[in-house]
Amino acid sequence: MLEICPVSLKEANAFVAENHRHHKPVTGHKFSIACADGEKIVGVAIVGRPVSRHLDDGWTLEVNRLCTDGTRNACSMLYAAAWRAVRAMGYRKLITYILDTEPGTSLRAAGWRCVGQAGGLRWTGKRRPEVDLCPAQMKLRWEIGEEAALEEMGAQ
Repeated sequence: MLEICPVSLKEANAFVAENHRHHKPVTGHKFSIACADGEKIVGVAIVGRPVSRHLDDGWTLEVNRLCTDGTRNACSMLYAAAWRAVRAMGYRKLITYILDTEPGTSLRAAGWRCVGQAGGLRWTGKRRPEVDLCPAQMKLRWEIGEEAALEEMGAQ
């Protein structure tokens, strides 16, 4: 039986360092949560401010990292729990990005919607890292917001 539990950034980053396919740990966050199967953590979600300064409006947060060990339903459980927590904190929208080769099944199952391609293949500008920090691949932005919450309430 899976359950959501609190986790420190240090613990969440350790899980990401050990299990994430293509991203490294993050430097900061608003909060982190874990999904556990009994005593063992099987996934984590790290939520912080949006990386894009254009989306950092004070009402939006971003799932900066979501990582599991492959346990069935852990991803969708973490995405749904992250939205419930964000909404309870008074934020209006939660966003995340996935590679365009990933299907987004867990996001869809948690009530998120794809809003299209985002960004480019690589970081650009003066602050571009010398080495790519993630795959040089297009990303898809997904979001969930108050309108999704209203639809969810209407369905109940």
